Amino acid sequence: MWRGEVRNLLLARYLCEAAGSTPCYSDGRKVFSRQHRKTRPLFILADILLIWLAFEAAYETRSRLPLERAFYLEDSVKTLLIFYSQLLWILSGLWFGVYDTILRERRRRMLWNVLQQAVVGTAGLVFFQYAQRIDLSRPFIGLHLLYGLLFLAALRLAARASAPVFFGADSSLRHLYVVGTGPMALRVGRLIEQSEPYGLRLLGFLGEGSGAVTLSRTYSVAPLGKLPELLRTRVVDELVFAVSADKLPQMEETFLLCEEEGVRTRVHVGYFPHIHSRVGLERLEGEPMLTFAGAPHDEVRLVVKRATDLTVAMAGLIVLSPLLALVALLVRITSPGPVLFRQVRCGLNGRRFTLFKFRTMVADAEQQKAALEHLNVKKTNFKIPNDPRLTPLGKWLRKFSIDELPQLWNVLRGEMAIVGPRPAVPEEVDRYERWQRRRLRMRPGLTCLWALNGRDQLDFDEVMRQDLAYIDQWSLSLDWSIILQTIPAVVLGKGAN
Repeated sequence: MWRGEVRNLLLARYLCEAAGSTPCYSDGRKVFSRQHRKTRPLFILADILLIWLAFEAAYETRSRLPLERAFYLEDSVKTLLIFYSQLLWILSGLWFGVYDTILRERRRRMLWNVLQQAVVGTAGLVFFQYAQRIDLSRPFIGLHLLYGLLFLAALRLAARASAPVFFGADSSLRHLYVVGTGPMALRVGRLIEQSEPYGLRLLGFLGEGSGAVTLSRTYSVAPLGKLPELLRTRVVDELVFAVSADKLPQMEETFLLCEEEGVRTRVHVGYFPHIHSRVGLERLEGEPMLTFAGAPHDEVRLVVKRATDLTVAMAGLIVLSPLLALVALLVRITSPGPVLFRQVRCGLNGRRFTLFKFRTMVADAEQQKAALEHLNVKKTNFKIPNDPRLTPLGKWLRKFSIDELPQLWNVLRGEMAIVGPRPAVPEEVDRYERWQRRRLRMRPGLTCLWALNGRDQLDFDEVMRQDLAYIDQWSLSLDWSIILQTIPAVVLGKGAN
Protein backbone atom coordinates (compact mmCIF):
# COMPACT_ATOMS: atom_id res chain seq x y z
CA MET A 1 0.00 0.00 0.00
CA TRP A 2 2.87 2.36 0.85
CA ARG A 3 4.47 1.87 -2.56
CA GLY A 4 1.16 2.40 -4.34
CA GLU A 5 0.40 5.58 -2.39
CA VAL A 6 3.74 7.17 -3.29
CA ARG A 7 3.59 6.23 -6.95
CA ASN A 8 -0.08 7.05 -7.51
CA LEU A 9 0.19 10.41 -5.76
CA LEU A 10 3.14 11.47 -7.87
CA LEU A 11 1.81 10.20 -11.17
CA ALA A 12 -1.67 11.63 -10.66
CA ARG A 13 -0.35 15.14 -10.14
CA TYR A 14 2.27 14.84 -12.87
CA LEU A 15 -0.08 13.51 -15.54
CA CYS A 16 -2.69 16.12 -14.70
CA GLU A 17 -0.20 18.96 -15.10
CA ALA A 18 1.37 17.40 -18.20
CA ALA A 19 -2.03 17.36 -19.84
CA GLY A 20 -2.15 21.13 -19.48
CA SER A 21 -4.96 21.27 -16.95
CA THR A 22 -4.94 23.25 -13.76
CA PRO A 23 -2.71 21.96 -10.97
CA CYS A 24 -4.20 18.95 -9.19
CA TYR A 25 -4.91 20.43 -5.81
CA SER A 26 -7.10 18.27 -3.62
CA ASP A 27 -8.72 21.52 -2.55
CA GLY A 28 -7.99 25.23 -2.56
CA ARG A 29 -5.78 25.15 0.52
CA LYS A 30 -2.60 24.96 -1.55
CA VAL A 31 -3.07 28.39 -3.08
CA PHE A 32 -0.47 30.83 -1.75
CA SER A 33 1.00 28.12 0.50
CA ARG A 34 3.25 30.73 2.14
CA GLN A 35 0.10 31.87 3.97
CA HIS A 36 0.11 28.54 5.80
CA ARG A 37 3.87 28.11 6.23
CA LYS A 38 3.78 30.94 8.75
CA THR A 39 2.05 28.48 11.08
CA ARG A 40 5.17 26.27 11.12
CA PRO A 41 6.69 27.81 14.30
CA LEU A 42 3.37 27.40 16.11
CA PHE A 43 3.15 23.71 15.23
CA ILE A 44 6.80 23.16 16.21
CA LEU A 45 6.24 24.81 19.61
CA ALA A 46 3.07 22.75 20.09
CA ASP A 47 4.96 19.56 19.24
CA ILE A 48 7.69 20.38 21.75
CA LEU A 49 5.06 20.70 24.46
CA LEU A 50 3.11 17.61 23.39
CA ILE A 51 6.22 15.40 23.13
CA TRP A 52 7.14 16.43 26.68
CA LEU A 53 3.60 15.61 27.84
CA ALA A 54 3.75 12.27 26.01
CA PHE A 55 7.03 11.45 27.76
CA GLU A 56 5.60 12.33 31.18
CA ALA A 57 2.36 10.44 30.52
CA ALA A 58 4.30 7.36 29.38
CA TYR A 59 6.58 7.59 32.42
CA GLU A 60 3.67 7.86 34.87
CA THR A 61 1.71 5.07 33.16
CA ARG A 62 4.73 2.74 33.16
CA SER A 63 5.44 3.51 36.81
CA ARG A 64 1.91 2.47 37.77
CA LEU A 65 1.81 -0.73 35.75
CA PRO A 66 1.94 -3.87 37.95
CA LEU A 67 5.03 -5.28 36.25
CA GLU A 68 7.71 -7.34 37.92
CA ARG A 69 10.46 -4.85 37.23
CA ALA A 70 10.33 -1.35 38.72
CA PHE A 71 11.07 1.58 36.40
CA TYR A 72 12.72 4.79 37.58
CA LEU A 73 14.82 7.55 35.96
CA GLU A 74 16.99 10.07 37.73
CA ASP A 75 15.99 13.69 37.12
CA SER A 76 19.13 14.48 35.11
CA VAL A 77 18.68 11.43 32.88
CA LYS A 78 14.99 12.13 32.50
CA THR A 79 15.63 15.74 31.46
CA LEU A 80 18.24 14.60 28.92
CA LEU A 81 15.87 12.03 27.42
CA ILE A 82 13.00 14.52 27.20
CA PHE A 83 15.22 17.03 25.41
CA TYR A 84 16.63 14.40 23.05
CA SER A 85 13.17 13.01 22.34
CA GLN A 86 11.85 16.48 21.49
CA LEU A 87 14.83 17.11 19.23
CA LEU A 88 14.39 13.83 17.36
CA TRP A 89 10.65 14.23 16.81
CA ILE A 90 11.02 17.82 15.62
CA LEU A 91 13.91 16.99 13.28
CA SER A 92 11.99 14.06 11.80
CA GLY A 93 8.99 16.35 11.30
CA LEU A 94 11.18 18.88 9.49
CA TRP A 95 12.78 16.07 7.46
CA PHE A 96 9.39 14.84 6.23
CA GLY A 97 8.13 18.42 5.72
CA VAL A 98 5.05 17.83 7.87
CA TYR A 99 4.92 21.34 9.35
CA ASP A 100 4.32 22.94 5.95
CA THR A 101 1.51 20.58 4.99
CA ILE A 102 -0.63 20.04 8.10
CA LEU A 103 -3.38 22.32 6.82
CA ARG A 104 -2.98 21.30 3.17
CA GLU A 105 -2.68 17.52 3.03
CA ARG A 106 -5.62 15.15 3.01
CA ARG A 107 -6.51 13.86 6.45
CA ARG A 108 -5.25 10.36 5.71
CA ARG A 109 -1.92 11.65 4.43
CA MET A 110 -1.57 13.96 7.43
CA LEU A 111 -2.05 11.04 9.84
CA TRP A 112 0.49 9.01 7.84
CA ASN A 113 2.98 11.86 8.30
CA VAL A 114 2.39 11.78 12.06
CA LEU A 115 3.10 8.04 12.07
CA GLN A 116 6.34 8.51 10.11
CA GLN A 117 7.45 11.27 12.45
CA ALA A 118 6.66 9.17 15.52
CA VAL A 119 8.41 6.02 14.28
CA VAL A 120 11.59 7.85 13.28
CA GLY A 121 11.64 9.84 16.54
CA THR A 122 11.15 6.72 18.65
CA ALA A 123 13.73 4.72 16.69
CA GLY A 124 16.24 7.50 17.31
CA LEU A 125 15.47 7.42 21.04
CA VAL A 126 16.05 3.65 21.13
CA PHE A 127 19.39 4.08 19.37
CA PHE A 128 20.35 6.88 21.78
CA GLN A 129 19.58 4.83 24.88
CA TYR A 130 21.74 1.97 23.59
CA ALA A 131 24.57 4.34 22.64
CA GLN A 132 24.47 5.98 26.09
CA ARG A 133 23.82 2.67 27.88
CA ILE A 134 20.62 3.96 29.46
CA ASP A 135 18.30 1.19 30.58
CA LEU A 136 14.83 2.10 29.29
CA SER A 137 11.76 -0.04 29.76
CA ARG A 138 10.35 -1.39 26.49
CA PRO A 139 6.74 -0.80 27.65
CA PHE A 140 7.75 2.81 28.38
CA ILE A 141 9.10 3.24 24.84
CA GLY A 142 5.91 1.77 23.39
CA LEU A 143 3.75 4.02 25.57
CA HIS A 144 5.80 7.07 24.58
CA LEU A 145 5.21 6.24 20.91
CA LEU A 146 1.49 5.68 21.51
CA TYR A 147 0.93 8.85 23.53
CA GLY A 148 2.97 10.89 21.08
CA LEU A 149 0.91 9.60 18.17
CA LEU A 150 -2.37 10.34 19.94
CA PHE A 151 -1.40 13.81 21.14
CA LEU A 152 0.06 14.99 17.82
CA ALA A 153 -2.76 13.50 15.75
CA ALA A 154 -5.38 15.10 18.03
CA LEU A 155 -3.71 18.52 17.81
CA ARG A 156 -3.43 18.42 14.04
CA LEU A 157 -6.97 17.22 13.51
CA ALA A 158 -8.16 20.02 15.80
CA ALA A 159 -5.99 22.54 13.93
CA ARG A 160 -7.44 21.48 10.60
CA ALA A 161 -10.98 21.69 11.96
CA SER A 162 -10.45 25.14 13.45
CA ALA A 163 -8.34 26.59 10.60
CA PRO A 164 -11.34 27.95 8.67
CA VAL A 165 -12.46 29.80 11.82
CA PHE A 166 -9.11 31.56 12.27
CA PHE A 167 -8.16 32.05 8.62
CA GLY A 168 -11.73 32.86 7.66
CA ALA A 169 -12.24 35.53 10.30
CA ASP A 170 -12.79 39.00 8.85
CA SER A 171 -9.62 40.29 10.53
CA SER A 172 -7.56 37.54 8.85
CA LEU A 173 -9.10 37.55 5.38
CA ARG A 174 -7.04 38.92 2.50
CA HIS A 175 -9.18 40.63 -0.11
CA LEU A 176 -8.06 40.24 -3.71
CA TYR A 177 -8.88 41.54 -7.16
CA VAL A 178 -7.84 39.57 -10.24
CA VAL A 179 -6.59 41.65 -13.16
CA GLY A 180 -7.80 40.04 -16.37
CA THR A 181 -10.89 38.22 -17.58
CA GLY A 182 -9.43 35.50 -19.81
CA PRO A 183 -9.29 31.76 -19.12
CA MET A 184 -6.17 32.13 -17.00
CA ALA A 185 -7.80 34.81 -14.83
CA LEU A 186 -10.96 32.71 -14.39
CA ARG A 187 -8.85 29.73 -13.34
CA VAL A 188 -7.08 31.86 -10.72
CA GLY A 189 -10.44 33.18 -9.56
CA ARG A 190 -11.77 29.66 -8.98
CA LEU A 191 -8.72 28.72 -6.94
CA ILE A 192 -9.14 31.82 -4.80
CA GLU A 193 -12.79 30.92 -4.24
CA GLN A 194 -11.77 27.46 -3.06
CA SER A 195 -9.37 29.06 -0.60
CA GLU A 196 -11.91 31.37 1.03
CA PRO A 197 -12.22 29.20 4.17
CA TYR A 198 -8.46 29.50 4.52
CA GLY A 199 -7.97 33.23 4.30
CA LEU A 200 -8.59 34.49 0.75
CA ARG A 201 -11.62 36.38 -0.56
CA LEU A 202 -12.19 37.30 -4.18
CA LEU A 203 -13.63 40.81 -4.58
CA GLY A 204 -13.95 40.89 -8.36
CA PHE A 205 -12.09 41.35 -11.64
CA LEU A 206 -10.42 44.30 -13.32
CA GLY A 207 -10.41 44.46 -17.10
CA GLU A 208 -10.67 46.71 -20.13
CA GLY A 209 -14.40 47.21 -19.83
CA SER A 210 -17.19 46.50 -17.38
CA GLY A 211 -19.62 43.65 -16.88
CA ALA A 212 -19.79 40.52 -14.76
CA VAL A 213 -18.11 37.15 -14.39
CA THR A 214 -19.90 34.14 -12.95
CA LEU A 215 -17.99 31.46 -11.11
CA SER A 216 -19.56 29.96 -7.98
CA ARG A 217 -20.77 33.53 -7.42
CA THR A 218 -21.19 36.47 -9.74
CA TYR A 219 -18.46 39.13 -9.63
CA SER A 220 -18.40 42.56 -11.21
CA VAL A 221 -15.73 43.48 -13.74
CA ALA A 222 -14.46 47.01 -13.24
CA PRO A 223 -12.27 48.99 -15.66
CA LEU A 224 -8.61 49.01 -14.64
CA GLY A 225 -8.70 52.81 -14.57
CA LYS A 226 -11.15 52.62 -11.67
CA LEU A 227 -8.53 51.02 -9.42
CA PRO A 228 -7.51 54.27 -7.59
CA GLU A 229 -11.14 54.78 -6.54
CA LEU A 230 -11.47 51.13 -5.43
CA LEU A 231 -8.34 51.43 -3.30
CA ARG A 232 -9.83 54.50 -1.58
CA THR A 233 -13.27 53.05 -0.98
CA ARG A 234 -12.67 49.33 -0.40
CA VAL A 235 -10.33 47.09 1.54
CA VAL A 236 -7.96 45.67 -1.08
CA ASP A 237 -5.00 43.65 0.15
CA GLU A 238 -3.66 42.21 -3.09
CA LEU A 239 -3.91 42.29 -6.86
CA VAL A 240 -3.25 39.17 -8.90
CA PHE A 241 -2.28 39.89 -12.51
CA ALA A 242 -3.43 37.02 -14.76
CA VAL A 243 -3.01 38.56 -18.21
CA SER A 244 -0.94 37.78 -21.29
CA ALA A 245 2.69 38.87 -21.43
CA ASP A 246 2.07 41.57 -24.05
CA LYS A 247 -0.30 43.43 -21.70
CA LEU A 248 2.03 43.66 -18.71
CA PRO A 249 4.14 46.58 -20.04
CA GLN A 250 0.91 48.58 -20.47
CA MET A 251 0.18 48.19 -16.76
CA GLU A 252 3.30 49.91 -15.42
CA GLU A 253 1.20 52.71 -13.91
CA THR A 254 -0.95 50.14 -12.12
CA PHE A 255 2.13 48.51 -10.57
CA LEU A 256 3.45 51.91 -9.47
CA LEU A 257 0.08 52.78 -7.95
CA CYS A 258 0.03 49.55 -5.96
CA GLU A 259 3.58 50.16 -4.78
CA GLU A 260 2.71 53.68 -3.59
CA GLU A 261 -0.43 52.42 -1.85
CA GLY A 262 1.38 49.44 -0.30
CA VAL A 263 -0.87 46.92 -2.04
CA ARG A 264 0.80 43.56 -2.66
CA THR A 265 0.87 42.43 -6.30
CA ARG A 266 1.34 38.96 -7.77
CA VAL A 267 1.90 38.08 -11.42
CA HIS A 268 0.72 34.75 -12.78
CA VAL A 269 3.52 33.49 -15.03
CA GLY A 270 1.45 30.85 -16.81
CA TYR A 271 2.17 32.51 -20.15
CA PHE A 272 5.74 31.18 -19.94
CA PRO A 273 6.17 27.64 -21.33
CA HIS A 274 7.49 26.24 -18.05
CA ILE A 275 4.69 24.04 -16.77
CA HIS A 276 6.85 22.14 -14.29
CA SER A 277 9.45 24.79 -13.48
CA ARG A 278 9.97 26.21 -10.04
CA VAL A 279 9.88 29.99 -10.22
CA GLY A 280 11.91 32.33 -8.04
CA LEU A 281 13.36 35.83 -8.03
CA GLU A 282 17.13 36.03 -7.80
CA ARG A 283 19.58 38.88 -8.21
CA LEU A 284 22.78 39.20 -10.25
CA GLU A 285 24.79 42.05 -8.77
CA GLY A 286 21.55 43.75 -7.78
CA GLU A 287 19.77 43.11 -11.08
CA PRO A 288 16.48 41.16 -10.58
CA MET A 289 16.24 37.87 -12.46
CA LEU A 290 13.03 35.85 -12.73
CA THR A 291 14.36 32.30 -12.54
CA PHE A 292 12.72 29.12 -13.84
CA ALA A 293 14.16 25.81 -12.67
CA GLY A 294 12.99 22.60 -14.32
CA ALA A 295 14.68 20.46 -11.65
CA PRO A 296 15.32 20.72 -7.89
CA HIS A 297 17.64 23.62 -7.06
CA ASP A 298 17.52 23.85 -3.27
CA GLU A 299 21.25 23.84 -2.57
CA VAL A 300 20.94 22.87 1.09
CA ARG A 301 18.78 19.80 0.42
CA LEU A 302 20.93 18.83 -2.57
CA VAL A 303 24.03 18.95 -0.36
CA VAL A 304 22.24 16.69 2.14
CA LYS A 305 21.33 14.34 -0.73
CA ARG A 306 24.96 14.22 -1.87
CA ALA A 307 26.20 13.60 1.68
CA THR A 308 23.68 10.77 2.01
CA ASP A 309 24.82 9.30 -1.31
CA LEU A 310 28.46 9.33 -0.19
CA THR A 311 27.63 7.72 3.14
CA VAL A 312 25.42 4.99 1.68
CA ALA A 313 27.84 4.25 -1.19
CA MET A 314 30.87 4.03 1.07
CA ALA A 315 29.05 1.86 3.59
CA GLY A 316 27.68 -0.33 0.79
CA LEU A 317 31.11 -0.93 -0.75
CA ILE A 318 32.55 -1.88 2.64
CA VAL A 319 29.69 -4.12 3.77
CA LEU A 320 29.19 -5.77 0.39
CA SER A 321 32.89 -6.24 -0.39
CA PRO A 322 32.78 -10.05 0.25
CA LEU A 323 29.79 -10.36 -2.12
CA LEU A 324 31.47 -8.17 -4.73
CA ALA A 325 34.63 -10.32 -4.58
CA LEU A 326 32.60 -13.52 -4.88
CA VAL A 327 30.61 -12.24 -7.87
CA ALA A 328 33.79 -11.03 -9.58
CA LEU A 329 35.32 -14.51 -9.14
CA LEU A 330 32.19 -16.23 -10.52
CA VAL A 331 32.07 -13.92 -13.57
CA ARG A 332 35.73 -14.66 -14.26
CA ILE A 333 35.45 -18.45 -14.07
CA THR A 334 32.05 -18.92 -15.78
CA SER A 335 32.69 -17.07 -19.06
CA PRO A 336 35.67 -15.61 -20.91
CA GLY A 337 36.09 -11.85 -20.85
CA PRO A 338 36.58 -9.02 -18.35
CA VAL A 339 34.85 -9.00 -14.95
CA LEU A 340 33.51 -5.47 -15.34
CA PHE A 341 31.52 -4.08 -18.23
CA ARG A 342 32.30 -0.43 -18.96
CA GLN A 343 29.98 1.74 -21.00
CA VAL A 344 29.67 5.48 -21.69
CA ARG A 345 26.46 6.91 -20.25
CA CYS A 346 24.91 10.37 -20.01
CA GLY A 347 24.82 11.93 -16.57
CA LEU A 348 23.73 15.27 -15.13
CA ASN A 349 22.78 17.70 -17.91
CA GLY A 350 24.25 15.32 -20.49
CA ARG A 351 27.77 14.98 -18.99
CA ARG A 352 29.29 11.73 -20.18
CA PHE A 353 30.92 9.25 -17.82
CA THR A 354 31.98 5.60 -17.74
CA LEU A 355 29.47 3.37 -15.96
CA PHE A 356 30.64 0.15 -14.29
CA LYS A 357 28.65 -3.09 -14.09
CA PHE A 358 29.47 -6.74 -13.59
CA ARG A 359 29.57 -8.28 -17.05
CA THR A 360 26.38 -10.29 -17.66
CA MET A 361 26.77 -10.91 -21.40
CA VAL A 362 29.30 -12.57 -23.65
CA ALA A 363 32.45 -10.58 -24.27
CA ASP A 364 31.47 -9.51 -27.82
CA ALA A 365 27.88 -8.52 -26.93
CA GLU A 366 28.24 -4.99 -28.33
CA GLN A 367 29.45 -6.34 -31.69
CA GLN A 368 26.38 -8.62 -31.90
CA LYS A 369 23.94 -5.79 -31.22
CA ALA A 370 23.43 -4.78 -34.87
CA ALA A 371 22.59 -8.34 -35.88
CA LEU A 372 19.92 -8.57 -33.17
CA GLU A 373 18.30 -5.21 -33.85
CA HIS A 374 15.20 -6.90 -35.34
CA LEU A 375 14.43 -8.48 -31.94
CA ASN A 376 14.34 -5.13 -30.12
CA VAL A 377 10.96 -4.50 -28.44
CA LYS A 378 11.55 -0.89 -27.37
CA LYS A 379 11.10 2.13 -29.61
CA THR A 380 13.91 4.28 -28.19
CA ASN A 381 16.16 2.15 -26.01
CA PHE A 382 17.46 -1.33 -26.85
CA LYS A 383 15.80 -4.26 -25.06
CA ILE A 384 15.47 -7.93 -26.09
CA PRO A 385 13.41 -10.39 -24.01
CA ASN A 386 15.50 -13.45 -23.11
CA ASP A 387 18.53 -11.84 -24.71
CA PRO A 388 20.67 -14.64 -26.26
CA ARG A 389 23.86 -12.75 -25.36
CA LEU A 390 23.26 -13.22 -21.61
CA THR A 391 25.45 -15.72 -19.79
CA PRO A 392 23.80 -18.23 -17.41
CA LEU A 393 25.24 -16.35 -14.43
CA GLY A 394 24.34 -13.02 -16.00
CA LYS A 395 20.62 -13.86 -15.98
CA TRP A 396 20.68 -14.26 -12.21
CA LEU A 397 22.83 -11.19 -11.66
CA ARG A 398 20.35 -9.11 -13.65
CA LYS A 399 17.26 -10.59 -12.02
CA PHE A 400 18.41 -9.45 -8.58
CA SER A 401 20.25 -6.32 -9.85
CA ILE A 402 23.56 -7.58 -8.43
CA ASP A 403 25.27 -6.52 -11.65
CA GLU A 404 24.53 -2.88 -10.74
CA LEU A 405 26.50 -2.90 -7.45
CA PRO A 406 29.80 -1.63 -8.97
CA GLN A 407 27.93 1.61 -9.70
CA LEU A 408 28.41 2.46 -6.02
CA TRP A 409 31.84 3.54 -7.24
CA ASN A 410 30.16 5.88 -9.74
CA VAL A 411 28.18 7.31 -6.82
CA LEU A 412 31.38 7.95 -4.85
CA ARG A 413 32.87 9.74 -7.86
CA GLY A 414 29.85 12.04 -8.07
CA GLU A 415 28.71 10.76 -11.46
CA MET A 416 25.60 9.10 -10.05
CA ALA A 417 23.31 9.23 -7.02
CA ILE A 418 21.62 6.47 -5.05
CA VAL A 419 18.19 7.61 -6.31
CA GLY A 420 17.58 9.26 -9.68
CA PRO A 421 16.65 8.49 -13.30
CA ARG A 422 18.67 5.59 -14.66
CA PRO A 423 21.59 6.74 -16.87
CA ALA A 424 21.03 6.34 -20.61
CA VAL A 425 23.53 5.66 -23.37
CA PRO A 426 24.27 8.62 -25.71
CA GLU A 427 22.63 6.92 -28.71
CA GLU A 428 19.40 6.64 -26.76
CA VAL A 429 19.57 10.29 -25.63
CA ASP A 430 20.03 11.36 -29.25
CA ARG A 431 16.60 9.85 -29.99
CA TYR A 432 14.82 11.57 -27.12
CA GLU A 433 11.87 13.79 -27.88
CA ARG A 434 12.28 17.29 -26.53
CA TRP A 435 10.04 16.78 -23.49
CA GLN A 436 12.04 13.69 -22.53
CA ARG A 437 15.36 15.51 -22.29
CA ARG A 438 14.38 17.06 -18.96
CA ARG A 439 15.18 13.76 -17.23
CA LEU A 440 18.86 14.67 -17.78
CA ARG A 441 18.48 17.62 -15.39
CA MET A 442 18.97 15.43 -12.34
CA ARG A 443 21.91 13.24 -11.46
CA PRO A 444 21.21 9.64 -12.57
CA GLY A 445 20.74 7.01 -9.90
CA LEU A 446 21.06 3.36 -8.95
CA THR A 447 17.33 3.10 -8.34
CA CYS A 448 14.33 5.17 -9.37
CA LEU A 449 10.59 5.53 -9.06
CA TRP A 450 9.70 3.11 -11.86
CA ALA A 451 11.92 0.42 -10.32
CA LEU A 452 9.21 0.01 -7.66
CA ASN A 453 6.55 -1.15 -10.07
CA GLY A 454 7.23 -2.91 -13.31
CA ARG A 455 10.92 -2.31 -13.90
CA ASP A 456 11.62 -3.90 -17.30
CA GLN A 457 7.89 -4.50 -17.92
CA LEU A 458 7.15 -0.79 -18.44
CA ASP A 459 7.18 0.85 -21.86
CA PHE A 460 9.61 3.66 -22.58
CA ASP A 461 7.10 6.53 -22.36
CA GLU A 462 5.86 5.29 -18.97
CA VAL A 463 9.44 5.15 -17.70
CA MET A 464 9.94 8.74 -18.87
CA ARG A 465 6.74 9.94 -17.20
CA GLN A 466 7.71 8.38 -13.90
CA ASP A 467 11.24 9.82 -14.06
CA LEU A 468 9.81 13.30 -14.65
CA ALA A 469 7.29 12.77 -11.85
CA TYR A 470 10.21 12.02 -9.53
CA ILE A 471 12.03 15.20 -10.60
CA ASP A 472 8.94 17.36 -10.12
CA GLN A 473 8.11 15.94 -6.68
CA TRP A 474 11.63 15.30 -5.38
CA SER A 475 12.28 15.47 -1.66
CA LEU A 476 14.69 13.81 0.76
CA SER A 477 11.88 11.77 2.27
CA LEU A 478 10.85 10.57 -1.21
CA ASP A 479 14.42 9.37 -1.79
CA TRP A 480 14.33 7.32 1.39
CA SER A 481 10.89 5.95 0.52
CA ILE A 482 12.22 4.75 -2.83
CA ILE A 483 15.35 3.25 -1.24
CA LEU A 484 13.37 1.34 1.38
CA GLN A 485 10.84 0.10 -1.18
CA THR A 486 13.53 -0.89 -3.69
CA ILE A 487 15.14 -3.38 -1.29
CA PRO A 488 12.24 -5.90 -1.28
CA ALA A 489 11.64 -5.35 -5.00
CA VAL A 490 15.27 -6.27 -5.75
CA VAL A 491 15.39 -9.20 -3.29
CA LEU A 492 12.29 -10.70 -4.90
CA GLY A 493 13.52 -9.93 -8.42
CA LYS A 494 10.18 -8.32 -9.31
CA GLY A 495 9.75 -7.07 -12.88
CA ALA A 496 13.30 -7.80 -14.04
CA ASN A 497 14.14 -9.58 -17.29
